[in-house]
Amino acid sequence: MGRPALPLQVQRQFWSMMRTGVVLDDAAAVVGVSKTVAWRWFREAGGVIPITAPADRAEAQYSRLSFAEREEISCRRAAGAGIRAIARALGRSPSTVSRELARGTVRRKTGYRASVAQARADVRSRRPKVSRLAQNDRLREHVQQQLRDKLSPEQVSQRLIVDYPDEPEMRVSHETIYRALYVPGRGALQRGLVRCMRTGRTLRKPRRKVAERRGRIADMVNISERPAEVEDRKVAGHWEGDLIAGPQHHSAIGTLVERATGYVILLHLPDGHGAVEVQQAIIAAMNSLPRSLRRSLTWDQGREMTNHVQIAAATGMDIFFCDAHSPWQRGTNENTNGLLRQYFPKGTDLSGYHRDYLEFVAAQLNRRPRKRLGWKTPTEALDALLSPSDPPGVALIA
Repeated sequence: MGRPALPLQVQRQFWSMMRTGVVLDDAAAVVGVSKTVAWRWFREAGGVIPITAPADRAEAQYSRLSFAEREEISCRRAAGAGIRAIARALGRSPSTVSRELARGTVRRKTGYRASVAQARADVRSRRPKVSRLAQNDRLREHVQQQLRDKLSPEQVSQRLIVDYPDEPEMRVSHETIYRALYVPGRGALQRGLVRCMRTGRTLRKPRRKVAERRGRIADMVNISERPAEVEDRKVAGHWEGDLIAGPQHHSAIGTLVERATGYVILLHLPDGHGAVEVQQAIIAAMNSLPRSLRRSLTWDQGREMTNHVQIAAATGMDIFFCDAHSPWQRGTNENTNGLLRQYFPKGTDLSGYHRDYLEFVAAQLNRRPRKRLGWKTPTEALDALLSPSDPPGVALIA
């Protein structure tokens, strides 16, 4: 026996969540299906989130006349009932009944037949709509050539308006081009053209709107608003932070790097790396430093920084967030994380490392001479930048 079919409303809820920007794994968990099932739906759709989900189409069919309603029309019509009377009995509009009688009447003598009307309705519902690219050979060839020349679907679509200003038939939306490339059964375009796309993906990857990506964390301050002194690296106290993760992101270690000196602090997160755990670890680490070394912190848009407002209030630091998918905006931290992989190899459960070992690793990095510091160590450079009111050697204590 095959697997039981899932109710269509489950797929409807899944696609509805995907259209609002929810990631696939989260949407699958909410509707109660496995990631395997969710990814199968996604592959079958060619990586394109359908505008109308399967359940939506099913409900649209239910809003049409059913076979039982057609039999009711046939019986009442044979009994001599008028169109408006039939419409009132079915709860339908008179125009719907009128059209149905016209479509289902074979000959005037035999009158309306429910079985004939149902068969014709089934044929009409199965009839596929031919896409514009499939209908217009000239348009299709032009689009394919532009894709071979490495233009994006949006560039192709907009360029058609420039190249053919007086030919409305030479128009196609970029979404139609994407669907023709990725959605099975819509292949008016050559399937191999997906390799001409910048990503070369065989499935289209859903992209959330910028506002939806940033909406994960409320009240974020973008890196573009960060003071110019942070870029100069002449003033100590501006930090970059991130997590290095273990397998399946089940464990993590927090990393903090001071921009001017490269001084490293590692955050011990044995009980998890959610917003609360990261908040507590950052506050404890930063409050062990003098006030002059607590100016700003730059992080990516990870959800572990959901409590950034509380962190800023407890430490007195300004917190800035990088643009999405822009790790180079905190390059000092990225380079340091690469060094840390010598001590914490990828694929290792990071929750098993003791706090003492993290302090040992941080101390080794902070004693490593750096070329950009004139071969001073980060510890020496940080001590040299401390304000006169700060006790000497406090960085070593941290």
